[in-house]
This record gives sequence, C-alpha cells and structure tokens, in this order.
Amino acid sequence: MTERTITGVERGEPRGDAAWPDEIYRVLREFDVTQFAYVPDAGHKVLIDRSLADPAVHSVPLTTEEEGVGLLAGAHLGGARAVLLMQSSGVGNCINFLSLAKGGQFPFLMLVSMRGDFGEGNPWQIPMGQAVAPVLEAMGVICIRADESGDAAATVRAAATMAFQSGQAVAVLLTQKLIGAKPF
Repeated sequence: MTERTITGVERGEPRGDAAWPDEIYRVLREFDVTQFAYVPDAGHKVLIDRSLADPAVHSVPLTTEEEGVGLLAGAHLGGARAVLLMQSSGVGNCINFLSLAKGGQFPFLMLVSMRGDFGEGNPWQIPMGQAVAPVLEAMGVICIRADESGDAAATVRAAATMAFQSGQAVAVLLTQKLIGAKPF
C-alpha cells in the first residue's frame, strides 16, 4: 500500500489565502459587532480565537445553536450588534427559534461553516448540508454563499450591510470550496 500525504485542506485548514478569516473579523468589527455567539467549530477557529483575544468584544460559547438566536435578539434589544457562528449541521437545531428573528424583525447575522457540500466524504453530513439554504430561506433568512477566499470579506460586508442597515436575517454560507473538506 502506498503512503499518501494528508493536505491542509483535508485536515480542515482554510483553503487559498489563509488571511480571509482575519479579513472577515475586521469586517465584523468595522460594523461594530461586539458579541460573538458560537458553538466550537474548526471552520470558525480563527474568528473564535480572535473574538476571545479581543477585549472590546464578548465571546459567548453556546451549548446548542438555537441559544444564539436569543442572544442575538438580546444584543439588539440592548443596543449591541452580534453574530452567530455555527456549522451547517446546527442549522436544523435553530429552525423553531428562527421564527423569533422573523417575527421580531431584528437584524440577524449568522456565519455558517458548511459541511455536506463540495468534496464531502462523510455521508452523515450531506443531508443537512444540502438542506441548509432551503431551510433557512423558508424561515425568511437570506443566504449568500462565499466560495473563494478573495470574496469572503466582501460577502460578509454585504451580509452585514443587509442585516444591520436593512434589518434583515442573513446567513453567509462559508462553503467547503472556501474552508476545505474534512477527511472521513
């Protein structure tokens, strides 16, 4: 049997220009996002680490993704801006709670690290990965895909504008073309 080298993409490391997560963080701070709600996830590692190191923001680890919907609602009511970071497999946990964002008509921004799309080898990730956009859109969430490192920051900037200036619920889907496919 021949030995093969495991690539950074296969280890779940960001593809392409590795600076895109830092650029996304800068965009979020430009929009005065001061609360980062997250479920630990390798796809959001840089954003989580940056938020934990930044004394000007509050990072809130969640036990389940739907808690983030309430946290974002509370942030808005308290005059702050927040973002929800999660993996695509957690979107299904949020469906009922997304009615709060729809009914409350408050700015709602989520960044979703995708599984179950480009190059996925884990069959258990594919059903929810394929359902993310249709399910979010059914709940009134606008979905914007980020496929390339050069477009990631601009995509988050567009989504943040839509959320915070237009009061919309918006999800940026950070695809596996961008973040890489994990090995299975």
